[in-house]
Amino acid sequence: MKKYFTTKHIVYLSLAVLFCLPLSNATAQKQAETAKMNAFVSGLMKKMTVDEKIGQLNLVTGGMAITGSVTNNGIADGVKKGAIGGIFGLYGTDNVRKMQEAAVNGTRLHIPLIFGLDVIHGHRTIFPIPLGMSTTWDLGLIEQSAHIAAKEATAEGLNWVFSPMVDIARDARWGRISEGSGEDPWYGGQVAAAMVKGYQGTSLKNADAVMACVKHFALYGAAEAGREYNTVDMSKIAMYNYYLPPYKAALDAGAGSFMSSFNVVDGVPATTNKWLLTDLLRKQWGFNGFVVSDYTALNEVTNHGLGDLQTVSALALKAGLDMDMVGEGFLSTLKKSLQQGKVTMADIDLACRRVLEAKYKLGLFQNPYKSINAQKEKTDVFTDANRKAARITAEHSFVLLKNANQILPLKKSGGSIAVVGPLADNKRDMLGTWVIAGEWEKSVSVLEGIKHVVNDDVKVTYAKGANITDDTTFMKRLNFGPGMVSLDPKSPQDMLEEAVKTAKKADIIVAVVGESQSMSGESSSRSDISIPESQQLMLKALAKLGKPIVIVLFNGRPLTLTWENDNAAAILDVWAPGTEAGNAVAEVLFGNYNPSGKLTTTFPRSVGQIPLYYNHLNTGRPYSSGPTKFKSNYLDISNNPLYPFGYGLSYSKFSYSNINVSKTHLKGDEILTATVTVTNNGPYAGEEVVQLYISDPAASISRPVKELKDFKKINLQIGEKQEVTFKITPQQLKFYNSQLKYDWEPGSFIIQIGTNSADTKTAKVQWAK
Repeated sequence: MKKYFTTKHIVYLSLAVLFCLPLSNATAQKQAETAKMNAFVSGLMKKMTVDEKIGQLNLVTGGMAITGSVTNNGIADGVKKGAIGGIFGLYGTDNVRKMQEAAVNGTRLHIPLIFGLDVIHGHRTIFPIPLGMSTTWDLGLIEQSAHIAAKEATAEGLNWVFSPMVDIARDARWGRISEGSGEDPWYGGQVAAAMVKGYQGTSLKNADAVMACVKHFALYGAAEAGREYNTVDMSKIAMYNYYLPPYKAALDAGAGSFMSSFNVVDGVPATTNKWLLTDLLRKQWGFNGFVVSDYTALNEVTNHGLGDLQTVSALALKAGLDMDMVGEGFLSTLKKSLQQGKVTMADIDLACRRVLEAKYKLGLFQNPYKSINAQKEKTDVFTDANRKAARITAEHSFVLLKNANQILPLKKSGGSIAVVGPLADNKRDMLGTWVIAGEWEKSVSVLEGIKHVVNDDVKVTYAKGANITDDTTFMKRLNFGPGMVSLDPKSPQDMLEEAVKTAKKADIIVAVVGESQSMSGESSSRSDISIPESQQLMLKALAKLGKPIVIVLFNGRPLTLTWENDNAAAILDVWAPGTEAGNAVAEVLFGNYNPSGKLTTTFPRSVGQIPLYYNHLNTGRPYSSGPTKFKSNYLDISNNPLYPFGYGLSYSKFSYSNINVSKTHLKGDEILTATVTVTNNGPYAGEEVVQLYISDPAASISRPVKELKDFKKINLQIGEKQEVTFKITPQQLKFYNSQLKYDWEPGSFIIQIGTNSADTKTAKVQWAK
């Protein structure tokens, strides 16, 4: 029992026996189920050969989702030999059933496979990219999106998803910023927990539940220079305070698996890092699931300089890696390392046990085909209800960055609108990055969506106006899949002239521009994060007409938009909205939904400001304002971002009262209540995200200038006002100090409540221990 129960469980059981304390029904049931699982797995492992145990540690790709230069061959034979524990990149009931039958019926011990896939923001029905979903500030919608994705994925035979990605990212050059929830550790943890709950549901044994895989463990979002697969270097204080919290939040929500990252952590590659995978994840945090490598990450440890494949495979196993993705390092070297004494049978047994336990928790030993249902594949996938949920989520994700003279919402009747831009009549780029099973042909373009909403008396004209890019070298790098970005048969000049001619005849110009699908995501780092030059030229030519320009911006990251902000009448950031993109965009443009999204990443004025994030430390020479030397400022631009964290406009106007605190002097575990009154002074009903930040101006270590601690999303009718109250406890004052002790310190605190991180009301309190 000691081997499989934590110390906490043993102590609790001992106290229950000694003092006759009754265990709760839930606790007793959980312990009984754990004991049953332990007995089953132990009995199975006694029958397994060394080769069969090592086979369970081998994850191969079925070829439908490839993110590297290495693939696997002879999968069918490998399954029959018991040399494969799981397959990813294979979905569809026919495909999955064939392989599962080969494993269950064709192997000696009938051990089922686990089937995984990169289900990131939807499976067949595609929701906004994760960065876009985070800007909804609606955890219910986020959890629902994961549940719908799980329901669709399981309908096609899957039971494991490589999501959520919880990496904190402060560098917009990094392409995978699109796959996470932004720059704030607390909010990132809230989103991570919601995603895990949505995927896993109330029980992993449910037919519509998938096991979440939290990635990338750890610190991958801090890749130097924002360059994919690059190294990471940071202090332990930065790790614990700013980068690790979302992983811990996902673990606390019950995530069943973790994925190691490509980067080094404290000089040691994550995939072979014992401190990371064992000391921190398992011993400190109590994780009891399994850890899989990223795509060939184990093989790539050799490039980090730690030795050949056999050496690094042994290091990874002993460090706490349980499953090797694609590279077959475990499969090809562990038996030899066992014979040479470089690993022990106990090392192999521990990894094998963790993989088998995951399959047990998923209910695959009871029913290997639980998620393989041809009927559900027809009825549960890409349904009208799922598409409606995707549209609603997309509408809530849009961030209104500018709206001069209330140009938006547009009128549905009368007048004329010129819809221009390479993303206007475009279906492929509506889905964004990481859409393995998404069918872009079924998505709704912006032009289609606008035509669905406007009345017959509105004249809508269209011109493409520009290519995504005219740079053919850049285009080749974008086209890792066939036909992702292409040049129009017309010359750039002809397209530009056509756009100008079309716009001249219109009252309003709606310019749909930004990044294509392949310009963000994995292996999509950019040193220049502006809108591509081809599209900028089009925008500048249109601006000369003197007509109001509404920019509908597609992007997987913060972009530099200083010219656009100065010259467009309105900017609506729609990220990559997913299957229902066009319908969602039209609903917001024409006022059927009042935008409520708020940024979860800071938008710089220039790439030279990066990394730029709201919760930075102060400097000994902080810059305030005005031209000056010998302060922490740039000579050529402001320190301030173009759009701060938490920023987002509405068609309405919300005002905030001063903060009313329940008391100004507190002690110990007292609860502070801080209240503001928010009033809708605008002409539309709308939602507002009320944000709570706390500053700790005097502590044992330098602390961020402010930190997000809570938020509430409220809905106000025209003229309505509402009191919004936050309850603040010492738990929200805690941080990791220089000894990595998580605690709070007495002193003065500044409570800030407002509409974004840069626009808040403040109140000061004293808190003693």
